[in-house]
Amino acid sequence: MNLDLIPQIKHTKNNNFFLLSGPCAIEGEEMAMRIAEKICTITDKLEIPYVFKGSFKKANRSRVDSFSGIGNEKALKILRKVSETFKVPTVTDIHEVSDATLAAEYVDILQIPAFLVRQTDLVVAAANTGKVVNLKKGQFMSPESMQHAAKKVTDSNNQQVMITDRGTMFGYQDMIVDFRGIPTMKQYAPVVLDVTHSLQQPNQSSGVTGGRPDMIETIARAGIVTGVDGIFMETHFDPSIAKSDGANMLHLDHLEKLLTNLVAIRKTVNNLN
Repeated sequence: MNLDLIPQIKHTKNNNFFLLSGPCAIEGEEMAMRIAEKICTITDKLEIPYVFKGSFKKANRSRVDSFSGIGNEKALKILRKVSETFKVPTVTDIHEVSDATLAAEYVDILQIPAFLVRQTDLVVAAANTGKVVNLKKGQFMSPESMQHAAKKVTDSNNQQVMITDRGTMFGYQDMIVDFRGIPTMKQYAPVVLDVTHSLQQPNQSSGVTGGRPDMIETIARAGIVTGVDGIFMETHFDPSIAKSDGANMLHLDHLEKLLTNLVAIRKTVNNLN
């Protein structure tokens, strides 16, 4: 699959992976700018093409009192400011057809959440904006079935599509990554591995999703070896106070070492090919 179909993501001479990273949700301007600045410093140093990630709203929540956002346009304007300040593309997820045109005014990539990736109207609405569409593989879907989701985008005259694997349900309260699916899905579109959501432990009795952040590097290393085009990970300068998905986030202080290791592995893999 030709990565040139996604022009918003710059390419490097060393054939490096690209990174989608940032907080789970936009909690405010100061936190978003602080996280973006830190990641940009690291990715510039390591020559990793970078896309800032932040949800402008969180519609899929475990409980009615869970944090859902600071206001749609307020959050989207922060995403635009990040992009303009640091000269990087941005990605956010959408949940309703009306979200597509709204978010497309502010961001470069529209992400379809895993639970909604079979919603044809939503996928087509995202495709019709002309933006890059990032399809999260449903936890309940096989890798082969993602070809149909990708085809909905290309059938809408938009070739800018990529697929993100975020793990597969393993029982009721755990996720696993089946790395056999990576080369399969690469037949349909560039493939990203979401190394933080893949380590979620959903459906906890507390109503708050758990996670295994201690396994982030293990999953990320395996993804690079398997040949993913990009890595997706959520990070925060203090995951313990993050308003969404803090249990499976990477602490921002650990990001540079992790990415340095992944770049070294990628160079080794490139030399083997």
